Amino acid sequence: MWEWVRRAVLHSLATALLRLWKWLRAFWYKNGLLTLSMLSVVTGCLLGFLLRALELTDLEKQYFSFPGELLMRMLKMLILPLITSSLMSGLATMDSKACGKMGVITITYYLWTTFMAVTVGIILVVSIHPGAAAQKDNYSVGKVVLSSADALLDLIRNMFPSNLVEASFQQYRTVLVPVVKSPGFPKIPGKPLNFIYFAPDDKNPEIHRPVFLELTPSPEMTYRTLAGTSNEMNVLGIVIFSATIGLLLGKMGERGAPLVNVCQCLNEAVMKIVSMAVWYFPFGIVFLIAGKILEMEDPSVIGQKLGLYVITVVSGLAVHGIILLPLLFVLITKKNPFAFIQGILQALLIALATSSSSATLPITLKCLLENNGIDRRVARFVLPVGATINMDGTALYEAVAAIFIAQVNEYELDLGQIITISITASAASIGAAGIPQSGLVTMVIVLTSVGLPTEDITLIIAVDWALDRLRTMTNVLGDALAAGIIAHVCHKDFAPKPPPQNPVSNTDKFLSAETSHLHPKDKGIEITEETLLDQTGVHYNICQV
Repeated sequence: MWEWVRRAVLHSLATALLRLWKWLRAFWYKNGLLTLSMLSVVTGCLLGFLLRALELTDLEKQYFSFPGELLMRMLKMLILPLITSSLMSGLATMDSKACGKMGVITITYYLWTTFMAVTVGIILVVSIHPGAAAQKDNYSVGKVVLSSADALLDLIRNMFPSNLVEASFQQYRTVLVPVVKSPGFPKIPGKPLNFIYFAPDDKNPEIHRPVFLELTPSPEMTYRTLAGTSNEMNVLGIVIFSATIGLLLGKMGERGAPLVNVCQCLNEAVMKIVSMAVWYFPFGIVFLIAGKILEMEDPSVIGQKLGLYVITVVSGLAVHGIILLPLLFVLITKKNPFAFIQGILQALLIALATSSSSATLPITLKCLLENNGIDRRVARFVLPVGATINMDGTALYEAVAAIFIAQVNEYELDLGQIITISITASAASIGAAGIPQSGLVTMVIVLTSVGLPTEDITLIIAVDWALDRLRTMTNVLGDALAAGIIAHVCHKDFAPKPPPQNPVSNTDKFLSAETSHLHPKDKGIEITEETLLDQTGVHYNICQV
């Protein structure tokens, strides 16, 4: 009796353990990498705050962040081959009419969501009024910034790069060079007079503080614009070139097929590299996030100055990313948006760690293809374009920051100026490259459009590194949901079409009908060209044997 009970208990226990093991194995196979990534984000935050007590030197912080630096280099390495191969192969295999329809819908959707994000940001910043609690420092960094006209011209120049090889690692950027005029002093040959010096800032070497010498008369200083470059990939120019080549390859037909096959093979090879590299990501995320936390300033001081500003930006991103975008997805596709978002959680975590939508592009493409089943042709077009021009989070952030700076300076904005900010923030976000902290560069366009002091950008630099990660998550989420919406709207255009009826089959039918009247020993076919033309309506060249 007891032996039977013991066996039954052991059998039931073994069965339960076997079921648990199968469930754990299935869960790990499906969500193992996602679970590791989520744990790595939490571990990185805890490790960063714990190591702040050690007060590491700058060199020690650099060594500590090395695994995270490798993660960024891996992702950036895949951007160029992925964008070129996906756009060329994706557009070349699509019908020109379907491609044009999808392009119009994509651009329209991106512009609409960007306008929605800007509107949400303006409503929140006007309602919360975070500028009242902020304090402006007594000094201002004397860094001269570009005018909005020069920034806009740089955007247009980058759309048409003069050198494609150079565009893979550099982009055009106008630089300002100070020119000192001294009309009050005679010019001595060989002995130039220097009246002003620019000393690099201790914390940020890219920011230069002007050091004026007390001379009489004071020198007159002007700035001259010169052509320059910045060490950032010109993603916008590469996207436009690749899309153009893809469209033309599709129209070339069989002549363009070899290059299309090369692009498809390259795209598949890059995705296989991504599948292998993703297992390093949880390890790299820990050091990437912890390293950034070690570099930030005292959180208590930042919270007193910019607490309301951070709350305003985070609230706007949450409203846009958690409420508005999923609601738009439901209205159009009639599907559960959160089930869709669950499939791209891995990409959202990478966006949080890297703060670069372009670097997250390989992971986003992998998640959409494998987890959400998006058509490959749609994802190859929508995602690279979205990573370049769809910057919902950046547009919201720039609108909030511009009005925040106006509130700090006690500058009252009328309705016309607020509308101007909304338009310029939407336009400037399109030109923001998918790189970390690119919104600070395009912020100049928004501030100068309403006459706000551009040097006050330094007020928000202290918290920009954290907000940049959150708005990158919003940008990546918007790109992924856009791919799902456009795949639903254009599913009829990409549905597999039935094979066209082969005219030769009709010919064979009529050939069999005619040859049935022939003698079995006859080897010839007594059928004329006119017979087929009358019965099929198709002209064939038939020879008599």
